[in-house]
Amino acid sequence: MTRGLRNAWPTLAIMLGASVWGLVWYPMRMLAAMGLSGTAASATTSAAACVFVLLAKRRSISTLSWHWLLVGLGVAAGVTNIGFVWGAIHGQVMRVLLLFYLTPAWTAIFAHFILKERLTRADAALSLLSLAGAVTMLWSPELGVPLPADLAEWAGLVGGMGFAMSNVLVVKVTRILPAMKPEMRTAVIFGGAALIASVVTLFEPMPAPPAAALLPTVTFIVIGLGVVLAGNNMIVQVGLARVPANRASIIMLFELVVTALSAWLFAGEVPGPREWAGGACIVVACVLSAWVHRQGAARSPPAPEALDIVEEAPESKKKSTRAMV
Repeated sequence: MTRGLRNAWPTLAIMLGASVWGLVWYPMRMLAAMGLSGTAASATTSAAACVFVLLAKRRSISTLSWHWLLVGLGVAAGVTNIGFVWGAIHGQVMRVLLLFYLTPAWTAIFAHFILKERLTRADAALSLLSLAGAVTMLWSPELGVPLPADLAEWAGLVGGMGFAMSNVLVVKVTRILPAMKPEMRTAVIFGGAALIASVVTLFEPMPAPPAAALLPTVTFIVIGLGVVLAGNNMIVQVGLARVPANRASIIMLFELVVTALSAWLFAGEVPGPREWAGGACIVVACVLSAWVHRQGAARSPPAPEALDIVEEAPESKKKSTRAMV
């Protein structure tokens, strides 16, 4: 491997992860069209991913230990996955994802109460900027109050809150259980998502189950998607261990680009002017959030303060917690 490619590999790994997350809505819609509901698809693919991680990283299972925070992390991951998958299946993908990405607002609030971090003026300003983006996107004179227009958009909004909570809880878990390997946190996230989605499935009106002729295809997509998501998470972790956290957060916004293109190509969804304007505010808030956390880290001793990353105790490397669907 040449030096240039070796230096570019971490960034390419993160972009690959963002691309997978930006495309994952499409196979979920395929499963829904075959008769597997959004929550059932989330449960089965998450279970497949969890099993794959445990088998591939079975030597790390010994680092897994009990703590009530792991229950909270699993629940938050379940809310994240259900919100994203259900919203992406039933709503306009780009609007759902933009509502999902209101993480600067929710992260600042959750970190204040859970991590006891001071809510600075910068955090408050970034939260207001991201919320202003949502208002711009949702506001319509004939509809009045700028609220999500349907259940799919509400699902995206709640899923984003779950994602922010997951990020904050991973930071907390890393501080409380520093010996736990990152792949075991990934297994907890996927396992929690599978369990929560399975429970929700019991209360969801089920469509006609997949026809017998489609069962092999459905099984192949579920297992394949689970393996891809788990493997993708491991690849991204390699990249994140070698890329500064603030830069990684910006690179991950490539997901929005992939989602916009895939929604246009596969679903014929074209964002309007309000979606572009609101999305720009949300993206700017995410970029500035990464920059603010970088500045704060430069002025203080190393600590897992950036809310969408965690610090690995042995290597002191900061890593993203994104392990979705």
